[in-house]
Amino acid sequence: MTFQVYDTTLRDGAQREGLSYSVIDKLAVARLLDEFGVGFIEGGWPGAVPKDTEFFRRARTELDLRHALLVAFGATRKAGVAVADDPQVRALLDARTPAVALVAKADIRHVERALRTTGAENLAMVRDTVAHLVAQGRRVFVDGEHFFDGFRHDPAYTASVVETALAAGAERFVLCDTNGGMLPSRVTAAIADLTARTGIAPELFGMHAQNDTACAVANTIAAVEAGVRHVQGTANGYGERPGNADLFAVVANLQLKLGLPVLPDGCLEQMVRVSHAIAEIANIAPDTHQAYAGAAAFAHKAGLHASAIKVDPLLYNHVDPSVVGNDMRILVTEMAGRASIELKSRELGLDLAGHPDAVSKVTARVKELEAGGWSFEAADASFELLVRSELPDAAPVRPFALESYRVLVEHREDGEVVSEATVKIRVRGERVIATAEGNGPVNALDEALRVGLSRHYPELRDFELADYKVRILEGTHGTGAVTRVLVETADGTGRDWTTVGVHPNVVEASWHALVDALTYGLDRAAV
Repeated sequence: MTFQVYDTTLRDGAQREGLSYSVIDKLAVARLLDEFGVGFIEGGWPGAVPKDTEFFRRARTELDLRHALLVAFGATRKAGVAVADDPQVRALLDARTPAVALVAKADIRHVERALRTTGAENLAMVRDTVAHLVAQGRRVFVDGEHFFDGFRHDPAYTASVVETALAAGAERFVLCDTNGGMLPSRVTAAIADLTARTGIAPELFGMHAQNDTACAVANTIAAVEAGVRHVQGTANGYGERPGNADLFAVVANLQLKLGLPVLPDGCLEQMVRVSHAIAEIANIAPDTHQAYAGAAAFAHKAGLHASAIKVDPLLYNHVDPSVVGNDMRILVTEMAGRASIELKSRELGLDLAGHPDAVSKVTARVKELEAGGWSFEAADASFELLVRSELPDAAPVRPFALESYRVLVEHREDGEVVSEATVKIRVRGERVIATAEGNGPVNALDEALRVGLSRHYPELRDFELADYKVRILEGTHGTGAVTRVLVETADGTGRDWTTVGVHPNVVEASWHALVDALTYGLDRAAV
């Protein structure tokens, strides 16, 4: 039986707190999910959510999906209402999707207390709605809401919901851990019990896991190992409360660990790109520590790890990062040994293999600086400048020499605060004095430095400060604390770089980071 990968980012994932997709967003996310190769994309609830109704209308002409089928989500008919007369069932048909997902109560307590009807009527609601949609040519999936809790409370009734749905023509019955309280061993036991009780092969079941126990991915994998051949999840694990099973981790585990070819050829390596693109659309910062797709998923910090990786990268990587579109990174910290320095330098295009003295000097310098609060983990540009300063014929040309700088902050009577900076520098043999104002001391210093350098380096006009972060270092307190500054600079071509500075004076820390930023950028522009 064909394995089915079913995505519900646009419906269940959209229930994440603070997340709101526009129709244009939903169309863009659907295209990305299709590029990742999922088999089904649940687009939303037409008839209940106007935005979703509009999405399905536009999708008919604006989406050209290569791998996925669109699915409209809705509920079974209401109690006491004929299925042909139920407006929400009609809305599912009006969405004109080839497949429909129905949520059905699988817990007798919810049937009686939430729907306020009988167990028998609930079964009729499931049977009538599935049969009606199948007769209209739709493929039907039934999501058994609160399946696991219901099965534990009254296994006979919950099993009868499963049997009724499949007998009426449902393609899969999805076992939903709606409250997210399951553990892998309990998932396995429940599926075995359900199969023994009903005689239904587990291939006809699906798995939908919430992450309230942080076991959503593990529960999904356990279900597959128990025979389930339909998995549901969301991009990056988005969803209500702690979220849903992260579809990227689920798929990677199935394909790379269990050897199940669940995606079309060439799609798995799109994971990181698709993951980050969806995060951008959702306006949520990508999780750097997300399994497989995170920027730190294959980042190594310990010198011992780096020594082994230098011999064979797979000694400390559980898979080749490139198979999911990721890269291995070496983090340079006080824990770094010679191997870490060599590997990180190679990553930046600098070969230290023939320069053992340079390796020793850089390693010692990194340890010394890190002990004083510097950190190169997120400041590759500053690290590259440090390495190159120890290499013959590779040392960066410093664009200027500092004579002095001064920064003034004026708080005026009307409440306006103005910063003014003056720099005295030597540029290509010329002494230059430049003054500029800014909205803060660092901005003023940056502007003054650019004024002083612009005649000699006109390319500076393309540089802009993209981000500025200040952190009080651990173990230091109050206004006299040591600060670490990270400056991210961009040049307008899509390239950006990060530099670092550390000092008890935040302006001096910023100065170090600014000087490195301009030095690195000008050096790159000259290449």
